[in-house]
Amino acid sequence: MNTTTTTRRVGDAQVRRRSFLGMVAAGAAVAGVPSLLSACGSGTPGAVSTPGATASADVLPTYVPVDYVEPDYPSVNGSTPGYETIPTELVQSVPEAPGSGTTFTAMTPLWGTIPPTKGNQYYEAVNGLLGSTVEFQITDGNTYGDKLATVLASSRDVPDWVVVPTWNIPPRFGSEIVPNLFQDLSDFLGGDKAKDYPNLANIPTDVWRFCTFNGRLYGLPFPGEVITDVIFYRKDVLDELGITPDVKDGQDLLDLAKELTGGNRWGAEDLWNTSAIIHGVPPRWKLDGDRLVHRVESDEYRAALEWNAALFASGAVHPDAVADLRAEAKTRFQAGESLIMNDGMGSWHEALRDNLGSNPSYWQQPFAPFAADGGTPVLWKGQPANIFSFLKKSDDEDRIRELLSLADVLAAPFGTTEFDVVNNGVEGVHYTRGADGLPVPTPLAATELQPTYVFLVSPPLANTRVQYPGFVKASSEWQQQAAEYLTEPLFYAQQIVEPAQYASIGQPFVDLELDISRGRKSMKDLDAAIETWRASGGEELRSFYQEILDAQ
Repeated sequence: MNTTTTTRRVGDAQVRRRSFLGMVAAGAAVAGVPSLLSACGSGTPGAVSTPGATASADVLPTYVPVDYVEPDYPSVNGSTPGYETIPTELVQSVPEAPGSGTTFTAMTPLWGTIPPTKGNQYYEAVNGLLGSTVEFQITDGNTYGDKLATVLASSRDVPDWVVVPTWNIPPRFGSEIVPNLFQDLSDFLGGDKAKDYPNLANIPTDVWRFCTFNGRLYGLPFPGEVITDVIFYRKDVLDELGITPDVKDGQDLLDLAKELTGGNRWGAEDLWNTSAIIHGVPPRWKLDGDRLVHRVESDEYRAALEWNAALFASGAVHPDAVADLRAEAKTRFQAGESLIMNDGMGSWHEALRDNLGSNPSYWQQPFAPFAADGGTPVLWKGQPANIFSFLKKSDDEDRIRELLSLADVLAAPFGTTEFDVVNNGVEGVHYTRGADGLPVPTPLAATELQPTYVFLVSPPLANTRVQYPGFVKASSEWQQQAAEYLTEPLFYAQQIVEPAQYASIGQPFVDLELDISRGRKSMKDLDAAIETWRASGGEELRSFYQEILDAQ
């Protein structure tokens, strides 16, 4: 699974696709997710009807954290907790199957081979924990957005449970689809009512906030990473060279990239995302006094472009990256042809998986957080969820309660029997235990066990990659350190879908970032592009967000 983060930022959709893939790679024991960001598809978002509405405390579920296994590295400010061992004894968090024997339909995407339904022992095992049957309607993840739009066009076609990736949100989703087709869960999960479903109550409040529309709770979440992008260097190679990096600001990183360049080795890949991180470029908007400033108008954005242009001008960028061959960036970095690159958090353990067998000394390491000017870093929090599901609207309250009780089983966290079965299947059938306690998949797992239930709802993430020596410790400690600098961006955890007419006005900046970085265009071209953006709908988009801000 590829979690490369060199995808250019057009808007929130690409950011969410990237963070979703990185999150799945970093925490969940899930196979069959897309190997390319483009595999997730795309959608043209519509506008919500009441964009300023926010959820009140009695709408959001009361947060009641629970640890069935104490983490070796506790969460800090939302970072993923780390576990250096796999428990030998699991806890059954829901003692008795809560279902009534009903069959419910569920629509989910899948980036892989659709598993058989008849005789599927994985489905039988999970449905046994539920006490009811979830009958899946699985659609290719590459075309899921198209299928979703078709199904949501008629209430008669809507299954009992529908998965909606944030990048596949169709037009008029919040204004028309959600309130008319899906169940308002506020009166079932709001406030202390969530305590009837302890595993759902274990999901943090920010995650639930992102599942609200028009001030009411509708979605069940697939939680995401709060730290999505990381600046890696090849520590093993630098150790061989006798170089101990001491990067405290942007100039230090430029100097290191130049120092590492020579022969058939280059210091860096395209570090545009890195530059955006160290300059604190806002994901979307920032406030300058009482005025909303878009990211492309910000001083941080300008400084980030100038820094990346300086990197390219130094000659430290791999020639293939100069030619914008982004798809091979990970291969070049892992081969040691380039030594610094930006990638998703989940790529760390993936690189160990792919390289330790042939190169036992392989190790990539993130730089400690730093700001371009040497001051205090600003790391913007990633959105708290990247995908969620909805229950079909019903007047039968008992039916909704039963579905929520099934969701409570599926949301069981690491250390529980339910988590183990949902993620790994049946021991002796879908996996055996290795000497390290980790599940080793059997051939049947590839056929029967595909990510389906996990997309309906999932627990908070857990870092349990103990098969890679030192990884849990290193990655967890780095996340704990980085989490101290996490900052919520403006409109954080708010479900805002921009009007469709503004969907493409940011596209010119994607090309401009490439051209300015490579010296083909100048900052004067940026100034002209900003003026065009403002005249093409940017000012109206600013007013749209100002209305949301004023209503809060």
